[in-house]
Amino acid sequence: MNPIILQQPGKIVFGENSIQQLSEDNLIASSDRILFLIATPLMDKMQPVFDKISETGKKVVVIEYNFPGEPTFIQFDTLLNKSDYFHPDCVIGVGGGSVLDCAKLLAALTGSDQQLPEIVGIGLLTGRSIQLICIPTTSGTGSEMSPNAILLNEETAAKCGIISPYLVPDCCYVDPVLTISLPSRLTAETGMDALSHCIEAYTNKFAHPAVDTYALRGIELIAANLEKACMNGQDMKARSALSLGSMYGGLCLGPVNTSAVHALSYGLGGKFHVAHGLANAILLPEVLRFNLSASPERHADVALALGVKPMETVEATALAGIERLQELSRACGIPQHLSEIGITEDVLPELADIAMNVTRLLKNNPRVVTKEDAITIYTKLL
Repeated sequence: MNPIILQQPGKIVFGENSIQQLSEDNLIASSDRILFLIATPLMDKMQPVFDKISETGKKVVVIEYNFPGEPTFIQFDTLLNKSDYFHPDCVIGVGGGSVLDCAKLLAALTGSDQQLPEIVGIGLLTGRSIQLICIPTTSGTGSEMSPNAILLNEETAAKCGIISPYLVPDCCYVDPVLTISLPSRLTAETGMDALSHCIEAYTNKFAHPAVDTYALRGIELIAANLEKACMNGQDMKARSALSLGSMYGGLCLGPVNTSAVHALSYGLGGKFHVAHGLANAILLPEVLRFNLSASPERHADVALALGVKPMETVEATALAGIERLQELSRACGIPQHLSEIGITEDVLPELADIAMNVTRLLKNNPRVVTKEDAITIYTKLL
């Protein structure tokens, strides 16, 4: 069995209303200056938490995160200037993946000699001295579990990955109650993103038994509950299952990561500002069809986790799983074609060029993807 490194938060608190325990966390107790970076819709819900921490004599600053879409270098610099001014010894991110990614980078770069452009890539961050707590409010990116942060370089229109063990939070609180207010569309898109994390981890060229368990259980939980949560956002059983499935998907990101689905989505997000989860949801079935021949048994296992009954062959089972995936996507209101989100045939070569540069993900794919392959996949999805 090949060696593997599992990078996980030092403490994971999971469960309904677990956020109420935050003020008593030992990281809070050992901190004097606490900075919250929080998504706008959560401000009122988190106010009692801010007040409770402030009552203990801690200095608390709340920065409202209200940027649309994925965060950019310039937007992050705006946040960093505010953080540098306050000098926190603990950063707490509350929100979706964009908020958490920025919170992770604030904890790493506040007061640091390093600049954002010089840490883009793998293992270039030299350290982090500020404590970090992440609190997800969507069931999708898994950022609270991973060593990854993704920002958009507006000058090049490229999505840039910063990957470092120093970006793994010290602690995270996964409270499904915080996801209740998420609209159906975002529930669907973030849920499909989490599902793609699990599926790509299991079918990955570097898949590993230590991660397979997370991946398969994540697939099962999300497949069985995503449509329920989209239809009824108040369904706490479904919301809790999605939060757990997303958490499992996030645990897959550090040791194994994703592959061609995410690589092919980079241009859609960076150049055309398509939401990350939506791009992955549209791409996922066709990429699985492309990859199936490289590992039919693994793709059949995914199908079974999606709830498909075994067919006469592993290939048939795998194909039935892809059909099941598309049925789920449609039922949750996800567009099935790139043309539905404004993508035209003339931009496909540019999208393929962008994807070919995401080598850190393409190297994980079970089947080699050429530029021509990428264009073919995009074309089939028009």
